[in-house]
Amino acid sequence: MALFAVNALYGASHVIAKGVMPDFLTPSVFILFRVVGAVALFWLVKIFFIKERIQKKDLLLFAACGMFGVAINQMCFFHGLSLSSSINAGIIMTVNPILVVILSFFILKEKITVKKSVGILIAAAGAILLTLTAGTGKGDSVLGDFLLFINASSYAMYLVLVKPLMQRYSPLTVITYVFTFGLIYILLYPPTLTEFFATDYSSFTTAIVWKIIYIVVGVTFLTYLLTVYALKYLSPSVSSAYIYLQPALVIFFAFSLAAIGIAEDYTETITWEKVGYMLLIFVGVFITSKRR
Repeated sequence: MALFAVNALYGASHVIAKGVMPDFLTPSVFILFRVVGAVALFWLVKIFFIKERIQKKDLLLFAACGMFGVAINQMCFFHGLSLSSSINAGIIMTVNPILVVILSFFILKEKITVKKSVGILIAAAGAILLTLTAGTGKGDSVLGDFLLFINASSYAMYLVLVKPLMQRYSPLTVITYVFTFGLIYILLYPPTLTEFFATDYSSFTTAIVWKIIYIVVGVTFLTYLLTVYALKYLSPSVSSAYIYLQPALVIFFAFSLAAIGIAEDYTETITWEKVGYMLLIFVGVFITSKRR
């Protein structure tokens, strides 16, 4: 349920947050807003509810998780997406669960079962076919594709590295320190502060402000917190397989949010062919996560 909620929040963000970047915020400033807001919220909640200290021996692992799970992951995704086409982005993102399975095998010694492999392949087929059908982006970029692949690889590494920390600390403690290290890395990236001070904040409308708040609180604070919670009970490979739900959830929110007038109407791009591919995704995730 936690992983489903994570992907629902992400799915809604594709519809709700459309237009914020690059019209009002550059990728670097957008990421800075997300991480600063999330760090403030995580520390606020932790100070009041979780009295837990981390051991010095784990600082290096926390720093690595901050690098792969926040800094490299978000920087490469947003910059890669701004250069490459949406079709390429969708296809490249589907390699994440496969990378997680491979990394879990080498780092965590997690067994790769036939059932898990079949589920991932079915879901990947559905996601790739859906993306090919729905893609409207134009233009290709070798650099953009490379950055998107680094993003998928980085998040896969994060899901594997953070698993041992989840066995020793509460989810809130883990994600608070991961994001704190991630913020340090983002601030060290030269264009971040330069673009932050060059942003025209007077052009922000009330709707844009609310969209940014949704991205900071919902798509950053809640999603990462729910993900680390889920990792206490599920393996990294199962957690990553839920990424295939996002295209299906985007279709759902395109209908529902347009119906109530929160977002623009994108429903004319949805066909029965895409619904069929969506069902493939659900089947693949079900097979991957089913224990018996």
